[in-house]
Amino acid sequence: MAKKEFDRPERLQFTDAGYATDTLAVRAGQHRSEEGEHSDAIYPTSSFVYTSAAEAAATFGGDIEGNIYSRFTNPTVQAFERRIASMEGGERAIATSSGMAAILSLVLSLMKHGEHLVCSRSVFGSTVSLFDKYISRAGIETTFVDPNDLDAWRAAVRPETRMFFMETPSNPLAEVTDIRAVSEIAKESTAKLVVDNCFLTPALQKPLLLGADIVMHSATKYLDGQGRAIGGVVVGCDADMEEVFGFVRTAGTCLSPFNAWVFQKGLETMPLRMRAHSAAALELAQWLEQQPQVERVYYSGLDSHPQHELATSQQSAFGGVLSFEAKASDGDLRAAAWRLIDATQMISITGNLGDVKTTITHPATTTHGRMSAEARAAAGIRDNLVRVSVGLEDLDDIKADLQLGLNAL
Repeated sequence: MAKKEFDRPERLQFTDAGYATDTLAVRAGQHRSEEGEHSDAIYPTSSFVYTSAAEAAATFGGDIEGNIYSRFTNPTVQAFERRIASMEGGERAIATSSGMAAILSLVLSLMKHGEHLVCSRSVFGSTVSLFDKYISRAGIETTFVDPNDLDAWRAAVRPETRMFFMETPSNPLAEVTDIRAVSEIAKESTAKLVVDNCFLTPALQKPLLLGADIVMHSATKYLDGQGRAIGGVVVGCDADMEEVFGFVRTAGTCLSPFNAWVFQKGLETMPLRMRAHSAAALELAQWLEQQPQVERVYYSGLDSHPQHELATSQQSAFGGVLSFEAKASDGDLRAAAWRLIDATQMISITGNLGDVKTTITHPATTTHGRMSAEARAAAGIRDNLVRVSVGLEDLDDIKADLQLGLNAL
């Protein structure tokens, strides 16, 4: 029996206007085909077929909308882009093959030889390496500044400064930078403010609403939430994102359809996960502060954190990542941190974060190991620093496993 056709074009498409972030995480951006699938579809295809040579020419030429080649047009990738753009409050998002590819695509599409970038010195180690070693070869110079010294941001500005870049909270010390204040400094010049929102996601912080021009993510972390896929994304105004799109289209720093589907499914539970991660991390941080084997805990949710009040003003919670310094009775800081890490039994020893599984790492020799000793010292990353990404296991089990590590000191 032939299926009866019904006219229902609008009912199948979700309009995101006026909905809360939790709803957008589940509904925004979905691409439904004529089949009317309820769950997001995957389009694992390299190219697309046309009904005629004329239609192909018109699509390639931009005269009509349509998919061309999955390096730069794919329905699954576009659905993920629409959803995260809606959640961040941006006009458009461009997805990339990794978080580092997102930064590379962003800088090389919006900056050129002879221009200048100001970056917080408290960022992911690979970000420092990218700016110092590779972006510099394109004739773009970077100045690193104390993220909390507004005068340092202002003093670093040159006539050729075009971009500010920050992580807040930072990796791994949870330093919080005043997005509103740095945005005002950027607006005094011709610089665009880029915020890495990886640690909090739009579930807990929306930098664009605080004055940032662009937000970027390593989607590998909390956007996925289960350590399954690598990807990145940048979000901003349509004009800036069109430039980024042009770079991704040409350079091929694109996201695969399958990974985009994984991230889209991850977004559906992200607000719930972020609240659970945050609640567990806060309780764990408070517990660690009471342990005699711990010198100091770094987590912006603690009253003892120097930017706790600022964090409270621009975040709805404090995220799932904390760091702490282990006491070294024999003075060997690195050995103390390694003993603690090695004595844990359940927690995963890995450099990744944002997983449902709790992870632990030694930043000085892993995530920030490619930085010079001087750069790590300037960023406050000591050899006894241990970073924990708090997962969704029972909190008492997480505490008990860390207690094994503390007992080894």
